[in-house]
Amino acid sequence: MVENVSGPAGGRAVLVTGAARGIGWAVARRFAAAGDRVAILDKVRGGAADELVAGLDGSGHIVVEADLLDGAAVLAAVDSAAEQLGGLDVLVNNAGIFVAHPITEVDYAAWQEHWRSTLGVNLIGAANVTWCAVRHMKERGGRIVNVSSRGAFRGEPDVPAYGASKAGLNALTQSMAIALAPYRIAVSAVAPGFVATDMTTDWLAPPGGDEIRAQSPFGRVAEPDEIAAGVFFLASAQAEWASGTILDLNGASYLRT
Repeated sequence: MVENVSGPAGGRAVLVTGAARGIGWAVARRFAAAGDRVAILDKVRGGAADELVAGLDGSGHIVVEADLLDGAAVLAAVDSAAEQLGGLDVLVNNAGIFVAHPITEVDYAAWQEHWRSTLGVNLIGAANVTWCAVRHMKERGGRIVNVSSRGAFRGEPDVPAYGASKAGLNALTQSMAIALAPYRIAVSAVAPGFVATDMTTDWLAPPGGDEIRAQSPFGRVAEPDEIAAGVFFLASAQAEWASGTILDLNGASYLRT
């Protein structure tokens, strides 16, 4: 379905990981509102899947379940999404783990586990989903958008595995942009700062949250829909020449050169 990538949005088959809440849910809603068919890949069980699908505009949306730490489950979920949607045109690697583990405040066992799980989901999981999705995109072209973080550039002393995983995701983005261009698959990323989601609720509570909001001259953090708008653009037909781009979406809270 190449025409759905090179033409106007609407009718594309879109796979979004970690889309049951937060940024991923905003991304899923943004594509659904444009008339695209969305597959939500998340750890969703029971009636929650039906509720998610019912919360999206349009029809033809599905939910597939997988733990990104389980490579076999990822392959089965991506293949199921492609089969049910009739292929894949857009992949958004959004799923991520963000848990504090300052090096001087956790024991060695916890330190190792945080690194294993965070890189396993944020980087290796995204790489595996990408490999699985590309099998369904090679003949039709498409878009891959990865959700990175400003932490990849400025460092994350309290969540070092997260910062490292997002730096790796940026490198993966640019490597895949080169590798997949011959197949007309453009690959890019967005790098948000703090976003008002349930994952960041504790971080954004006063007084620490006031300091985080003050990092931006706008005096606030992002809303999920603002990040979704950037993802939606990078997945558009007009964004092919943005392949390899890492788009900062942090309200001028961190300026890199």
